[in-house]
Amino acid sequence: MSPFKRALRWSRIAVLFGAVGLGACSGPAPDVGMLDAVYAKPAEDVQVLSLQSGQTLGEILSGSIEPQEQYDLLLAFRQQASPRRMRPGTEITLRRREGDGWLRRVDVELSADQTVRLIRGETGWSSETIQTPTYVDTLYASGEIESSLWESVVENPALEGLPVEDRVGLIDDLDRVFQWQMDFSRQIRSGDTYRFVFEEEVRPDGSLRSGKLLAAEMDNAGTAYYAVYFDPNGDGEGSYYDLDGKSVRRAFLLKPLTYRRISSRFTLSRYHPILHKFRAHKGIDYAANTGTPVMATADGVVTFRGRDGGYGNLIEIRHPNGWRTRYGHLSGFARGLHVGTRVHQSEVIGYVGMTGLATGPHLHYEMIRHGKQIDPLSVDLPAGDPVPDDAEARWQQARTTRMALLRSIPASGPVRATMASTEASPQTPPHGTNPGDLTGR
Repeated sequence: MSPFKRALRWSRIAVLFGAVGLGACSGPAPDVGMLDAVYAKPAEDVQVLSLQSGQTLGEILSGSIEPQEQYDLLLAFRQQASPRRMRPGTEITLRRREGDGWLRRVDVELSADQTVRLIRGETGWSSETIQTPTYVDTLYASGEIESSLWESVVENPALEGLPVEDRVGLIDDLDRVFQWQMDFSRQIRSGDTYRFVFEEEVRPDGSLRSGKLLAAEMDNAGTAYYAVYFDPNGDGEGSYYDLDGKSVRRAFLLKPLTYRRISSRFTLSRYHPILHKFRAHKGIDYAANTGTPVMATADGVVTFRGRDGGYGNLIEIRHPNGWRTRYGHLSGFARGLHVGTRVHQSEVIGYVGMTGLATGPHLHYEMIRHGKQIDPLSVDLPAGDPVPDDAEARWQQARTTRMALLRSIPASGPVRATMASTEASPQTPPHGTNPGDLTGR
């Protein structure tokens, strides 16, 4: 018999026995009953402690290990961080072996993104810094404003999985991008709409490590404003442009700190409350609490940092095209800021105070053009640089991709989030799909 016929014969026999077997099993399955649940005893005992004000890491460990081993553990910790810089509230996790309570590992959470892990081995303690894992998430959002943009975003039920502080952060991002086109506190009207695509780096607990708007639209009283993120130099220092490739930002911020009350305006004659005489006040005073962060209003280089008479603690920055800005009465300077330091727009350079001739905490802000002090509130601020000519092809591609994502979202509606591995390959909502049906959180 040929091999082919032999294989065919055995296959028919197998089919026959299979059919018989199926027939035999056609009745109801036997009931074998239910087994009692088995609970496994945990392999270790976990204790989470919080560092109290004035308490040290050594005091936390007291009683858990011998003094000599405690010293070895602290030496291992110092290889990653300084015990003296640990803040009250720092979480310290002690992991002990079940049964004899032998301390085998200590985790010290330095921040939401870094944890020092101390491991006890045969030769003593070793340490390493663990980075909190994150994933990239693309968030698509849209909505119609009833009373304020703040309420529309923060109270959007589809954003319940996002921490409130991160929802507020989204509003701040929109404000920073569109601040030169509209005033969110005065111009927003009922019936205005918004939509945006936001790329975020998310921690396991759902909070944001970082993120940026990829594209956004604000429709204010029937006028649509657009902003598309683009990084012409590929150095991570991108900016926002309108659909024609013009910068949506100005070369200077409208103000050097988050909005505070203007306590004194630019004038050629003002009665000075300390000197008790009239003199020119060639700047703007913003009343704010001591310690409020002060931002550089434009890119530039620090030309002065120190004490200067009535200004108190002063920073002066030189900008392109003959511009300079001054920031006076500061309580302190940002760490690492010195003469010659290059700063970027919106970078924190110091903190509000009342040094020099000041009766209360405030920021004195000046703008100078070609040596002449001018009123910051009356300046027609120069526009930022447009997309460079040599980046035009990349800009066209980025604009097309990101605007396609933006226009795939309904003009108003709920929010959805989808996973995306890289910024270059965001996931586009299926055509005709309501983002609310695809909520990822």
